[in-house]
Amino acid sequence: MAAEGKVVEHPNKAFGWAARDPSGLLSPFNFFRRETGEKDVAFKVLYCGICHSDLHMAKNEWGNSIYPLVPGHELVGVVTEVGSKVEKFKVGDNVGVGYMIDSCRACQNCEDGLENYCPTYTTTCGGKYRDGTVTYGGFSDSLVADEHFVVLIPGSLPLEVAGPLLCAGVTVYSPLKYYGLDKPGLHIGVVGLGGLGHMAVKFAKAFGANVTVISTSPNKENEAIEHLGADSFLISRDPNQLKAAMGTLDGIIDTVSAGHPLLPLIGLLKSHGKLVMLGVIVKPVDLPVYALLGGRKLLGGSMVGGIKETQEMIDFAAKHDVKPDIEIVPIDYVNTAMERLAKGDVRYRFVIDIGNTLKPSS
Repeated sequence: MAAEGKVVEHPNKAFGWAARDPSGLLSPFNFFRRETGEKDVAFKVLYCGICHSDLHMAKNEWGNSIYPLVPGHELVGVVTEVGSKVEKFKVGDNVGVGYMIDSCRACQNCEDGLENYCPTYTTTCGGKYRDGTVTYGGFSDSLVADEHFVVLIPGSLPLEVAGPLLCAGVTVYSPLKYYGLDKPGLHIGVVGLGGLGHMAVKFAKAFGANVTVISTSPNKENEAIEHLGADSFLISRDPNQLKAAMGTLDGIIDTVSAGHPLLPLIGLLKSHGKLVMLGVIVKPVDLPVYALLGGRKLLGGSMVGGIKETQEMIDFAAKHDVKPDIEIVPIDYVNTAMERLAKGDVRYRFVIDIGNTLKPSS
């Protein structure tokens, strides 16, 4: 029994920053994590990336946000406790959690290691566990998750760059692998040069591809070639450049979430070429079927990746030194970071220094 007058803190007390309404403004928020179960891994969060999805969720732009909402699904840190039946992790390990924190574990997708396509997967922030408990994300000091959804971060990979790989990294790695665009010598196009696009360039180059960045912005050419290592640059609004490049690409990774015409991109593909959509385009787009028929071309899509593939991606990134370009910010800068993200004013991912700047008194 506690001594009279002494305050006894809940052992799973946590704190972070949360949005409380569709304004999206975040402020300090105290809450509780669940107790560490027999298959759970608890860890101290040290860094968390800021994804465009966090912005959409904070502002309820997809219509399914649950307030208060603690964003963040690109979180990494150090294990502080493991359950009695945990097999893959130990205290002191560097770990991370990405977009998903649970799934049904029983459907065909889950059995195939494709938890990201489980009809009832649970998002790391703003989702609900099967018991109805709301999930709070990585803009916080700690996390408890089933070991199945935890990824081991190799010691050679700095933690501050590992977080964005758990979302942006696997989102481009997965389609490159699945659609066979990971073979050396292929010519791959990347549409858009943001958080996803710059990772697509880096992974495609690591696979040994010849990479062309396709953009509406001529001023990104130097960045694409000199900084990110792309082999060439194509201005998608220039009809002469498009004509000269017709039929030259084995595949295209399209990361743009704003509506844009697909016909010019399909025209850039060789026969049997593949156009893979990653951007969440809300409004319907025109699908020029006839352009697919000539050359037996494919139009596909992809969304993040399963847990096994995420671990594979992290190990590949560590081995081949594939790292996102980041800007590290303190937690009290998060609202400004969100505003800048909405304007595209970041190169290319904000990462919050949780470990050094998130304090209980925040």
